[in-house]
Amino acid sequence: MKHIVIPFLALLMLCACQKASIYDDEPKPETKPNLIVNVFEIEQTPFSDITRAEPAEACTRLNFLVYDMEDKRVKYVNQQVGEEDFGTASFQLDEGDYYLVVVAHSSDGNPTTTNPVKIQFTNKQGYSDTFLSSGIINIGSDLLEQKVHLDRITALCRFVITDDYPDDVARMRFYYTGGSGAFDSTTGFGNVNSKQTVFFDVADGQKQFDLYTFPHDIEGSIHLLVTALDAEDNVIKDHEFDVPITQNKITWLSGPYFTGSHSGSTTVSAVNINTEWAGEIHLTF
Repeated sequence: MKHIVIPFLALLMLCACQKASIYDDEPKPETKPNLIVNVFEIEQTPFSDITRAEPAEACTRLNFLVYDMEDKRVKYVNQQVGEEDFGTASFQLDEGDYYLVVVAHSSDGNPTTTNPVKIQFTNKQGYSDTFLSSGIINIGSDLLEQKVHLDRITALCRFVITDDYPDDVARMRFYYTGGSGAFDSTTGFGNVNSKQTVFFDVADGQKQFDLYTFPHDIEGSIHLLVTALDAEDNVIKDHEFDVPITQNKITWLSGPYFTGSHSGSTTVSAVNINTEWAGEIHLTF
């Protein structure tokens, strides 16, 4: 049998390596953040008031996004309502200039945020009221605490059915174009031509439906196809509308969908404005 002989110097080196591995398992000091971002207000409402409401008003998700000056995302934090630090995010960054974006929304998932000029939601995630804050920050040697105010960047079409459902209607489908499911965080406006689709089950008799989009400018319009479906998704009735929209305003579109005399596409125009958001427009069909 051969005996393996380890030279004394090699044995010392082996013991030294083994000793070092013990220290590798010890906790390492945490790096202190040099940027702390706090959501202060959403549309002139203190964030603390929003989060105390049940259910949570305005938003259930927050996305804190940090980009370098070449539009590369370098850090991000996604939060959901109920988390202990909801509304506050901390970062450790090298010194220099960065572009900070904060998005608040209530979609079923987080948007794609790799590009600050194309932050995008999908039909699967759903569309919701959405708020934005963005701007350039400078990280120096001292801690930067940034309080942000978020503004609404969506337009809302609120579709209301005023007559009764036929017995075989199971759900409503709303398909609309003219708006955008993505927005440019530097402007707050939509920047793609999206085909947005939303379904609602109506077993509970729901007759008011909220359809959100990012307009391409302060004012615009959407082309809306409203379809009533049975339980097997057979079409019972459909009708098209051309609806004016405005950022941070609600366009109410109401009327007898099933019993009304509709032919072709209905074009509606503004008749009244009041101020629950920045404004509301009430239309009938």
